Amino acid sequence: MMTPEKSPPPYHNRGFMFTGIVQRQVQVQQVRDQGTFRQLTLTVPAELLAQLERGASIAVNGTCLTATDFDSQAGWVQFDVIDETLQKTNLGALAQGCWVNFERSLSFGREIGGHLVSGHVHGTVSIRAVEKQGLNCRIELALPDAFRPYVLSKGFISVDGISLTVGDVTDHSFYLHLIPETLSVTTLGKRQAGDLVNIELDQQTITIVDTVERVLALRQTR
Repeated sequence: MMTPEKSPPPYHNRGFMFTGIVQRQVQVQQVRDQGTFRQLTLTVPAELLAQLERGASIAVNGTCLTATDFDSQAGWVQFDVIDETLQKTNLGALAQGCWVNFERSLSFGREIGGHLVSGHVHGTVSIRAVEKQGLNCRIELALPDAFRPYVLSKGFISVDGISLTVGDVTDHSFYLHLIPETLSVTTLGKRQAGDLVNIELDQQTITIVDTVERVLALRQTR
C-alpha cells in the first residue's frame, strides 16, 4: 500500500488529468473578488456540463480548477480561485465578458489528441509578436531563464491549456506556428502582443533534463 507524500514540491504532478485539446471557448459571466480570493463564474453550454459533479476538475486557460457549484440547465459553472493561483496565472486579469479556454478532465477511453497535461501552471509569459500571413500564424513568446532548459524545439508545451509543439527557440524567445483550427477553437486567435498567457512545461521534459543535470553534476564531483 502506497503512503501519501507529506510535502510534494511545487507543481508536483500527482496524475495527468487533461489532454490540452480545448473543447470550447467560454465566456466569463461574473467575477466576485474578496481581497485575494476570487469567485469565478463561467457561461458554459449545457452539453459540456453533462454528468458534472461538484468537486470535478476543469481546466480554465490551462489552470486546473475545482467546480464548486453549477447549473447545467442554466448553463453556468462556478469556481473558487485562491491567491496562489491568481499570482501564478492570468486568471487574476479576467473580467466579465472575457473569453477563456475550457476543457473537462480526461476520462478513461477518451482519445488523447494532444499531450498529457496536469493543469498545474508553472507561470505566465508575455506574447512578443503575432504575425499573420494568409492562413499562417506565428506567435513569438518571451522565454524566461527559468523555463529555458525545458523549452525545446519540437517539444510539447501547454499555452493557456492548449497542447502545442514548440517551433524555433532563441535565447530569449520561442515560437508557435498555429493552424486556423487552433485560432478558431481557442483564445489564441484573440491574443495580441503584450498579453500574458499561462505556461505549463512538459513534465517528462523536466524530469529528463533535471535527471541528466544531476547525473552530470555527480560525475564532476568524483
